[in-house]
Amino acid sequence: MLQFAGKRVAITGGTAGLGLALVHEFVGRGADVAFIARRPEGVIRVAQEHPRRAHGIVGDVSVKDDIHRIALQVLGALGGLDVLINNASDLGPVPLQFLADTECEDLERALATNLVGPFRLTKALLGSLAASAREHRAPVVVNVSSDAAVTPYPNWGAYGASKAALRHMTFIWQAELADSGIRFLSIDPGDMDTAMHAAAIPDADVSTLKRPAIAAREIADVIAS
Repeated sequence: MLQFAGKRVAITGGTAGLGLALVHEFVGRGADVAFIARRPEGVIRVAQEHPRRAHGIVGDVSVKDDIHRIALQVLGALGGLDVLINNASDLGPVPLQFLADTECEDLERALATNLVGPFRLTKALLGSLAASAREHRAPVVVNVSSDAAVTPYPNWGAYGASKAALRHMTFIWQAELADSGIRFLSIDPGDMDTAMHAAAIPDADVSTLKRPAIAAREIADVIAS
């Protein structure tokens, strides 16, 4: 099913968990994908799995000075952009802690990755997304959310607060740019069998968790709808 043939897709956090599954899903549906991750070895490995359609970029969306370079490399690799998926996430302190016990630096790191990074990258790529809209390519920005963005779970304060802000920011982007032709979506993929989930809840029953590949398929289906 090549419903994304010719589409240009950027995915942050693209070498593990949901991000890696999204890379596989969109390449499998015919898209050209630029994926971003912090560790060079992971970027090289994933790029080698899809040598023609996946373009790896080493960068950290939580670092302000990386954003301009990441945006330029995305556009250089793809020649434009139709879909941006802000997937990279930070749990905050691990093991998870009460908000009152959370260090300021841990909260700042979660906000930098989960909120400020997506804001900066989206802003840096808005011009290209607007160009996609003018070409009637139906551009979409997806911000990956969580049920922790709407439910105040104890111990999930840094992560939950940052994801709640990301979710609301998505709605503001959509309200402000409703006439631009760019869609902004906040999508909660559900609890998944990932290393991040294992770090948060080490004793979770993995048989009850969604596989990242299924979540990636669901997200692609929403974007295509």
